[in-house]
Amino acid sequence: MKASLLLALVCTAVLVARARADTPGEPETLVRKVQEYAQKATAMAKTAFSMVQESDAAQQARQWLADNADLAKQRLVWLKEQLLEFWKPMPAA
Repeated sequence: MKASLLLALVCTAVLVARARADTPGEPETLVRKVQEYAQKATAMAKTAFSMVQESDAAQQARQWLADNADLAKQRLVWLKEQLLEFWKPMPAA
């Protein structure tokens, strides 16, 4: 998460510098450009944060699966046995 925040700050700084280079000596235009670039930087930061969150969620899911794979196999074997028992023909009375 810290890396994403650092990336967002770097992007903002680069965009502000670019806005300043595009509009020398015009404060109103500079303000508009900085606002536009800040919006772009915010969108980029949101994307970066969501990617990190998705990555964290995927990593947690993989860890959970790795931790519970044996238990899941045992449950599947038990379920298979139960289904086989259920589908056995009933003896005639």
